[in-house]
Amino acid sequence: MQCTYTKIDNTQCKANALSEGVHCYQHSSDIKESEKQAARSRGGKANAITISNPLPPVKIETSKDVVGLLVETINEVRSGNMDVKISNAIGVLSGQLIKALEVANIENRVEIIERAVLERKTIVR
Repeated sequence: MQCTYTKIDNTQCKANALSEGVHCYQHSSDIKESEKQAARSRGGKANAITISNPLPPVKIETSKDVVGLLVETINEVRSGNMDVKISNAIGVLSGQLIKALEVANIENRVEIIERAVLERKTIVR
């Protein structure tokens, strides 16, 4: 059974209700607020990731380097050597890095074109 608690935005809580009630653990009036807070704190600590064998830094300068990193990350996850949360972070950061590399490439091309146009203007005069 789903928790019957209605949130401030008028949506219903999506958690399962406790077996002996109509509300979930966090919305049950039978549980002290201090116990709920302690449970939230333990949950955050239980989800923490500790890295026992950190990987060495990787030099990434081109999109090919990013592809290599992603291939390596995929293989590490598939073999069970890397936590999925870490691989997700690498994936998101890799996407941002690709965008930054593309912008830098475009800026370099625009700079070259601007120099060529400026040189033509000075030659024509």
